[in-house]
Amino acid sequence: MGKKPAARQGSPLWVTTADLPTSAGHPFFERLNRVLDDAGFDAFVEGLCAAFYASRMGRPSLRPGRYFRMLLIGYFEGLSSERGIAWRVADSLSLRSFLDLAVTEASPDHSTLSRTRRLIDVETHEAVFTWVLERLSAADLVRGKTVGIDATTLEANAAMRSIERRDTGESYEAFIERLAEASGD
Repeated sequence: MGKKPAARQGSPLWVTTADLPTSAGHPFFERLNRVLDDAGFDAFVEGLCAAFYASRMGRPSLRPGRYFRMLLIGYFEGLSSERGIAWRVADSLSLRSFLDLAVTEASPDHSTLSRTRRLIDVETHEAVFTWVLERLSAADLVRGKTVGIDATTLEANAAMRSIERRDTGESYEAFIERLAEASGD
């Protein structure tokens, strides 16, 4: 039986990245990233969001692809706030990999998520989610609601109006609105 050491020496001053623990990863998010990358997700959202970003240089902004991936993490992981999303990302090696964050790179904090969400209009959020949903449906990563008619079960197409979380039944739009309300917007 392993026991906790009585006293631990201080952490080493230098650690090579090869010595860092690795994660088995998260199969859903790995597949999701492959689907998004194959479909050109980052270029798509950068084009849609260009009008919301200043052309002059200033403080580096949160890349649109990373921002929307963080919202997808919140939605699929059942996280109810931007703080929760930021904390979960900071704490998970597999989610950091999904966001393409280097080991030495700080993850975006909740205030960055909140500010970015306020800058991008609802129509753009809906357009991105619809685009992602179409690709996920084509890759069999999501399914529409089951509809019963005359005792026959049919699978409906996954559409933005019908997609919902299994645990709460919440739609993606309701999820985004709840995030906005929780942050006081």
